[in-house]
Amino acid sequence: MKYRLLDLLACPMCKHFPLQLLVFSERKYKREVTIEKTPVCEELCGYRKVKIKDLKDAPCKECLQLEVVTGILICEKCNRWYPIIDEIPRMLPDDLRDSKEDLGFLKKYSNLIPRRILEEGKPFNLAESEK
Repeated sequence: MKYRLLDLLACPMCKHFPLQLLVFSERKYKREVTIEKTPVCEELCGYRKVKIKDLKDAPCKECLQLEVVTGILICEKCNRWYPIIDEIPRMLPDDLRDSKEDLGFLKKYSNLIPRRILEEGKPFNLAESEK
């Protein structure tokens, strides 16, 4: 997932923007980046995690060479979380999500995921799965 997607993504359930991004692993691709204007993003620099109006220098060339391989997107309004697996954000509505896959993700990365998501995250969390 490109960091610049944070400038576009909102929670599919409650429509909250912006989402919080926690990166577990990333990959840098060696490719020539041509940018017509900087900053590329309009409202939020996902790479620096600041609003564009507060950004002093836009790191667009560096940012566009990076991909988030594994991580999690968190909606701070409704406490939903969305895994990023193999560079793809899995932002499905609750009823289309696979509980076994999601719980496996939470267990695998439990040392990197905030406690509130592990215990109270929606639509699945480890506290409810142990009941």
